[in-house]
Formats: sequence, C-alpha cells, structure tokens
Amino acid sequence: MTTRNQLRQSLREQRRSLPAALHESCATRLARQLGKHPLIRNSHHIACYLANDGELDLLPLIVRLWTMGKICYLPVLDGPHHDRLLFAPYHEGDALRVNRYGIPEPVLPRRYLSGGQALDLVLTPLVAFDMSGNRLGMGGGYYDRTFSFLRHRTHWHRPRLLGIAYELQKVATLECKDWDVPLHAVATEQSVYLMK
Repeated sequence: MTTRNQLRQSLREQRRSLPAALHESCATRLARQLGKHPLIRNSHHIACYLANDGELDLLPLIVRLWTMGKICYLPVLDGPHHDRLLFAPYHEGDALRVNRYGIPEPVLPRRYLSGGQALDLVLTPLVAFDMSGNRLGMGGGYYDRTFSFLRHRTHWHRPRLLGIAYELQKVATLECKDWDVPLHAVATEQSVYLMK
C-alpha cells in the first residue's frame, strides 16, 4: 500500500518531469476551458496561485481573468506563525517576493489582504485528487486550515474550491483525514470534474 507521502513524492516527480512544451500547452488548454466555465463566469473575486514545483501554470488563465474584469488574488502566508493563508489582490506588474517555500507572493501591507470568506472561487494547487473531491496537497495543511470553516457548512457557500491538476494526478481513492476540506470541483487540462 502506498502511503500519502510516497504518493506525494511520486506524483510530484511525474509532474516535474513533464516536458516544458507540455506544461505550456496544458496551461493554455486549461485557460481556454476554464475561461468559458460557469464556475469562472459566475465568480468575481478569484484566488489563483503562481505555479511552483511543476504545478499547472495559471498565468494564461490569470491574464484571461483580467481581460474578463475579474479580481484575482494570490495566497500570502499569514503572520509570524504562517499557519493560514490570506489573499492579496494581484495585478499585472505587482511587486512580488519569494516566501520561505520559494513561492512568489505580492508585497502589500496587511490591511490590503483578505481572508478566504471574501472570495467567490479559490483555485487550489494539489498533488493528487479523487472523484470524491478529496485533495492531497504538499503536506503543509495551509488550504485545509484556511478553509476549515467550509467543513461545518451543510451547503456549499463561498468560496467554492476548485482544484487544479494535470490529468495524471487523478487517483482512484484518497484516504480522507478529519481536517481535509473537500473540493467542489477539479479542473485538468482535459476536463472539469464536478464533485458530488
């Protein structure tokens, strides 16, 4: 049986080993596909991410969102303990700095940052997903802690969580932990999967 860490390591290696041309074509296909999707069309405040560690690149989609008049946000590690995410508005040309994980973040005073409740849609990076909406992340738990309030709701409310992955990251089943927050949907370069 493969452990979560073994699965995480294997899938991270697979996505990092994809040829650059494939990374680029998948990002373009994703932007085209999601730009027309109701999850995007019906959302105004959309959190994205800047790709790291072979993740599916959202820059083509972010550019498309800007042209659609959407307000894009990027995650920022919160406070000295960095155990949750806040979200900074992100515009073309904004200053970025690299956080302790090597991920670029906007450089803005805290008063300009928003919590997760202010968003309509959150595009979350992931390492693996299953068709029940379970997500395996990098192991830090940031998205699960930030959106833990969604676990206690009986109906989906803002924000909706949309996982972003390559099709190769889909697995048959993932063990669900008590702290895991399920995804509303997952978008890959091939399809958008709406969860039950």
